[in-house]
Amino acid sequence: MISKQIFIISAIAIGAALVGCAQPGLGGSNYSRSQVRGEQSVRLGIIETVRDVQIDAPRDGGGTLIGAALGGIGGSTIGGGSRANAVGAIAGAVLGGIAGQAIEKSQNERKGVEVTVRLEGGKLIAVTQEKDEEFRIGDRVRILSGQGVTRVSRL
Repeated sequence: MISKQIFIISAIAIGAALVGCAQPGLGGSNYSRSQVRGEQSVRLGIIETVRDVQIDAPRDGGGTLIGAALGGIGGSTIGGGSRANAVGAIAGAVLGGIAGQAIEKSQNERKGVEVTVRLEGGKLIAVTQEKDEEFRIGDRVRILSGQGVTRVSRL
């Protein structure tokens, strides 16, 4: 019984650690370590359109696995016999996996914005990034591009 309790506590701790892992920001003011001190080209323009989007961050399935494990353990304690324990474990694993997947999804999704900019030369470009500042049609912006990343920020 004690080893089962230790396993449950360990699984909960691991689950909490994984759920608490924040995804890196994808906004105009977020830089990865490799982008720091790198040269970027700067273009200026005016916002033509702004559209809210949802950014789906990748999910590694950890939430599903942890939820299934915890649900299976919790479900196995239901009932008095081995058959009831097995049925409880299966039902708990399925429900726990579904709940874990939903929690992981909600932790990883980000609100984003798709910004269409008319550059000073007349060319139109669109950039999608995490919504970390408000853009309005007609705002003057700068577009920074370099190392495979483009970002928009207000002037």
